[in-house]
Amino acid sequence: MTTEKNSGGGKTKMKHISNGKYICVHGHFYQPPRENPWLETVEVQDSAAPYHDWNERITAECYAPNGASRIVNTKNQITRIVNNYSRISFNAGPTLLSWLEEYAPRAYRAILQADTISRSRFNGHGSAIAQVYNHIIMPLATERDARTQIRWGIADFERRFERRPEGMWLAETAVNRATLDLLAQEGIQFTILAPHQCARIRPMHDGPKWTDTPNDTVDTTRTYRVPLENGRSIAVFFYNGPVSRAIAFEGLLNSGDNFANRLLGEFASVPDTQVTGHLIHVATDGESYGHHHKYGEMALSYALHLIEQGDVASLTNYGEFLEKFPPAFEAEVVEDSSWSCAHGIERWRSDCGCNSGHPTWNQKWRGPLRDALDWLRDAATDLALSTAPAIYHDLWQARDEYITLLHDRSRENQNAFFSRTATHPLNDDERCLALRLMEICRQSLLMYTSCAWFFDEISGIETAQVLAYAARLIQLSEHVSTQAGRQMEIEFLRRLALAPSNLPEIGNGAEVY
Repeated sequence: MTTEKNSGGGKTKMKHISNGKYICVHGHFYQPPRENPWLETVEVQDSAAPYHDWNERITAECYAPNGASRIVNTKNQITRIVNNYSRISFNAGPTLLSWLEEYAPRAYRAILQADTISRSRFNGHGSAIAQVYNHIIMPLATERDARTQIRWGIADFERRFERRPEGMWLAETAVNRATLDLLAQEGIQFTILAPHQCARIRPMHDGPKWTDTPNDTVDTTRTYRVPLENGRSIAVFFYNGPVSRAIAFEGLLNSGDNFANRLLGEFASVPDTQVTGHLIHVATDGESYGHHHKYGEMALSYALHLIEQGDVASLTNYGEFLEKFPPAFEAEVVEDSSWSCAHGIERWRSDCGCNSGHPTWNQKWRGPLRDALDWLRDAATDLALSTAPAIYHDLWQARDEYITLLHDRSRENQNAFFSRTATHPLNDDERCLALRLMEICRQSLLMYTSCAWFFDEISGIETAQVLAYAARLIQLSEHVSTQAGRQMEIEFLRRLALAPSNLPEIGNGAEVY
């Protein structure tokens, strides 16, 4: 038996029930980068009123309350204050954590402390997992960009949580075999996917026969091993789809009792043939707990409290469960699939029909937007590669290490960065050029943040944000080569003009830019 000091100073007992039944709740806590790319600060966002911006609003409604969530009795008296993050599995996007660190330090500390607490609760396995850096759709990324997203995500995690991540969250759970192989190459042990993303399974020691798993029929209570290239592999957890949907969209968080009973009731459907290691686990946006559903963090606290006090199942996280119950089955994933698009990954490149509530609008702008950004990325890459040999041994190695400067821009840290990456001691002009090249690389990653394609209209704040990154990239390119930069903008605007807005007064993507 272990104990945890809660936020109120008392101790909460945690029971380990040796019947092989476990429950894990995963929260994907994330906000896209919102900073003005020239000022590196978030400007006022009127749609978030009365708050300054959406980060501030959602922090007040979700991120901070989950670090100090109230459990109340039947008289609505507070009996305990708990850190929800310490009892669940979670990932927090690096761009969100960067903002929280500066503007909401108390909520930030609660998230870091939760991982430390969870390591004591769950046999050395912290509940935090990493995330690809700025939430790009990995199957649509170049291999080089995808690798940097993983490496930056790992480096950011290590700086904050002071350990290597065991798992990594993929943006929109968008996946293909190549993405999983990149995760495995970087030492990631597991990821979390939707049940419909499982294509087929087979027992690991029962020959080559596969069983297809259409229509979410995969047994989500098991862990699966996905075999990859050159003997590599990665574990995958396919979450419980019906309960996750009920949390996100069907009001399950209206009652902590109902939430707990729904999770515990799922054990009734566990196949009799599975003797040990039953895992009932769910995954939703973490913002469900307080932002999308008012007081959702309290429903979560109370549900976890009821489960802990009962004798049916134990709480766990994915790292602990994977150690206790290594995969006995292999799986293959559905190529180019995600958790939020019925058409795979088309939501981020085509007018697939997925939208967020404007049925008379179309999203014919999605394809031209991606095509324009792809062209701009390639043009900027050519410019950077032609310029970099005068500065860097290897542009891509320097870009992978640039995350260290994003964490600490001090002169001393710059000197250490250049000592590792530059071909010779740099004078001030060369240092300026070197940093511009790195910022060109950074902006080219930020402009693929997935939210730009998710919603209905190209003039929305999410799409305007990535176009601001594109504009900053072009400006930086002009400083490197005036002619090349100006030609980039002319061609980029020509391509953006092919992306139609649903609003006559906007016209097209060039006008948004």
